[in-house]
Amino acid sequence: MIEVSALTKRYGDFTAVRDLSFTVQPGEVLGLVGPNGAGKTSTLRSLAGIIPATGGTIRIGGVNLATDPVAAKRQLAFFPDEPRLFDYLTVRQHLNFVARIYGVADHEAIAQPLLEELEIAEKADQLPGELSRGMKQKLAIACGLLHSPRVMFFDEPLTGLDPLGIRRMKDSILRRARDGAAIVLSSHLLHLLEEVCSHVLILKKGEKIAHGTLAEISAQFAQGETGVSLEEIFIRATGGSEN
Repeated sequence: MIEVSALTKRYGDFTAVRDLSFTVQPGEVLGLVGPNGAGKTSTLRSLAGIIPATGGTIRIGGVNLATDPVAAKRQLAFFPDEPRLFDYLTVRQHLNFVARIYGVADHEAIAQPLLEELEIAEKADQLPGELSRGMKQKLAIACGLLHSPRVMFFDEPLTGLDPLGIRRMKDSILRRARDGAAIVLSSHLLHLLEEVCSHVLILKKGEKIAHGTLAEISAQFAQGETGVSLEEIFIRATGGSEN
């Protein structure tokens, strides 16, 4: 579903991501982790077509993102850590607008269950300025899910959510994976990744240093110990440095 081959992203003379290759199959949740500056956000934004890759190939559902970006992007949703909303559209109007862009027929039958799932149905006629930080995040997620994407990229999706909201978001991610979506989730909350991810990709200085299932990554860095947390594995894999 997500195929990445030799992805490279440069900003001038600085290489943020170097020769990165991996795949995410339907039903898999890949945890993308690494120290600050490891290239996680550049990777996600390149995969979503928000910024152009400098080199390599990205395929979304078999479609080359560079040569057919519209067809590729119709299959995906990108959820940034900072929700970007229209100040003068209500919650309901945001969903109406997104439905028109993606050509979602009978979108109200999809929108209402989404609003209820994310617990913002009672805010449907409010503007973003009247919403809390967490409610804005939920609205952005509802907009991204409206066209039923088969590929999802989450960049710190739990920012601003309360504990109940975090639990519901984890359940939502897992449910969509069970329904066959391919998901990439980037977060510094390693306990979250441990709970929802089937695979882990660890970056450092823009390069892949570990990739595999949780069990494979644990076996690689646990040094024969049992019950080693993903946090400890991350520290061992990256050398405990954010540089």
